[in-house]
Amino acid sequence: MTKKKPITPRSRIRSALRQLFLRSRERAEAIKRDHYSCQICGAKQSRAKGKEVFVEVHHTGEISNWDKVIDSIYSQILCRPEDLVTLCKDCHHESHNGKG
Repeated sequence: MTKKKPITPRSRIRSALRQLFLRSRERAEAIKRDHYSCQICGAKQSRAKGKEVFVEVHHTGEISNWDKVIDSIYSQILCRPEDLVTLCKDCHHESHNGKG
């Protein structure tokens, strides 16, 4: 049996971000706005057997630095266990309101 790594691998973070985007309302709205059609050639999405055409959503403003995005996730969200504390729901809420 292999031992788990002490930190979440970068590939897992990238995969989770991709899944978030694939299920996002923004992505769905872009596809709907463009009538499920390619904006370059006009091909329309189809799931008909033998005639499958899939459309994808492309960022017009390129995501320039995935490493910077992932580094930010490591520093802000997936920080060291020493920088984390376990709280009940009420105390957690209070800590965000400046009471705790």
